[in-house]
Amino acid sequence: MFKKILIANRGEIALRIIRTCKEMGIKTVAVYSTADKDSLHVKFADEAVCIGKPASSESYLNIPHLMAAAEITNADAIHPGYGFLAENARFAEICGEHGIKFIGPTPEMIRKMGDKMTAKETMISAGVPVIPGSEGLLSSVEEAKNLANGMGYPVIIKATAGGGGKGMRVVWAESEVENAYTMAKNEARASFSNDGIYMEKFVEEPRHIEIQVAGDQYGKVCHLSERDCSIQRRHQKLVEESPSPFMTPELRDKMGEAAIKAAAAINYESVGTIEFLVDKHRNFYFMEMNTRIQVEHGVTEEVINFDLIKEQIKIAAGIPISGKNYTPVMHAIECRINAEDPYNDFRPSPGRINVLHIPGGHGVRVDSHIYAGYVIPPYYDSMVAKIITMAQTREEAINTMERALSEFVIEGVKTTIPFHQQLMRNEDFRNGDFTTKFTETFKLV
Repeated sequence: MFKKILIANRGEIALRIIRTCKEMGIKTVAVYSTADKDSLHVKFADEAVCIGKPASSESYLNIPHLMAAAEITNADAIHPGYGFLAENARFAEICGEHGIKFIGPTPEMIRKMGDKMTAKETMISAGVPVIPGSEGLLSSVEEAKNLANGMGYPVIIKATAGGGGKGMRVVWAESEVENAYTMAKNEARASFSNDGIYMEKFVEEPRHIEIQVAGDQYGKVCHLSERDCSIQRRHQKLVEESPSPFMTPELRDKMGEAAIKAAAAINYESVGTIEFLVDKHRNFYFMEMNTRIQVEHGVTEEVINFDLIKEQIKIAAGIPISGKNYTPVMHAIECRINAEDPYNDFRPSPGRINVLHIPGGHGVRVDSHIYAGYVIPPYYDSMVAKIITMAQTREEAINTMERALSEFVIEGVKTTIPFHQQLMRNEDFRNGDFTTKFTETFKLV
C-alpha cells in the first residue's frame, strides 16, 4: 500500500480523498494555489505545498509544479480527483516516468476513451450500442448535409475532444447545418485546441443514465449500478440519483452488461463511469466513458455502502477487486450546491461566506470544503458543496432533501439552494417524469 499520496486537486474532492487516506493510514499532501491557502483541504492534509498563482494554468494545471511538490514531499502516488488533470494521459505518463503511481487508469486507456470518435469505434467493436452517426470526423459542410439527410433530422454536431456542452450544436433542418458546423468547429478550436467535429443522430426525450464500473489489472471488471443525471442545465449536471426512476431490472441488467463490455474492451483498471443516453422506449446508447472518479460518486456509495475512493486506491496498489456486481439497496439523491445566482442566469457568485449552517440528521451527507468566513475564489468551478440524502424509497429521499435544504444556510453569496428547493417540490420531478430537457421549461418563482 502507498505511504504518502499527493492530491493534485482542490476543494471538496481533495478533502474527500484526504478523509479516506486517513482511514487507510496513508499520509497526504495537499497542493494549493495562493487563492486557496485558507481552504480546508490545506488545513487537514498532513503536508501542504503552494504550487503557484490563482490561475489554474499556473497552479493546478502546472505539471512541473505538481511533480516538484510530489518529489520534495516523497509522495509515492498522486490522486488527480476529477477535473483539472484527472483525464490527462500525458500527466499520467509523466507520473510513471518519475516512479510515482498515478491513481487512475493507464495513459493508453485515457487516450482511447478521451477522444470521442476513437471511443465510439472501440465500443462498436465491443458490441456496445452506439448512437448512429458519422464514421469519422466531418471534413466539410457538404458531407455534414449528406449525412444528416441520410439519418434524418434532428442531428447533433459534437467536438471530438469536447466536454461540458462546448463545441456542440443541435440541427433541426438542412438550412441550419452550415451555421452549426462553423460554430461547433470554432468553439471546439477555442475550447480544446482541437477543431475536430463529428455528427450523431439526436436522441429526443432522452434520459442521461450512467453506470459506475471498476476494473483491476488482473482482468476483472464489475458494475456498481446506475445513476440518473438527467436534471442538467446546458449539459452541466445539477442533480443525480440512484436508482433511476426510469430503470427496470431488465434494463439494469442490459446496461450493466454493456458497461462491463465497454470497460473490458480496453482492459480498464480503476473506477470509472460509462455514460449512456436512454430514449423513451428504453433503448440505450453509449455516449462516453469518464476515466476518473466523478462528482456524483457519493450517490453510488450511499446506495450500496461502498467507498469508491478506497477501491480506487486499492486497485492502484495492485489489490484485486471482488468482481461482484451491485444493485442499489437504498435510494439516494445528490444536489450540487453552486455559488451561482439561479435568478440571474446562474451567474457565478464568488465572495465571502458570512454565515454558514450545514444540515444534518438521519439520512443526510454533505461533502464540502467551505466554512463561515471562507472566501470563494472566482478562478475555479463554482460548486461549493454536495448534499446527498438517502432513504428506503425515492419519495422519502426527496422529503429528506427538502428538509435538509431548508436547513442549509449560506449567507454572503448567492447559491443554487432555491433552485433545488423548488425542484424538490415540482410534481413532474417527484413523479420521475423528466428528461435532459427538463430545466429548459422549469422556471423559478
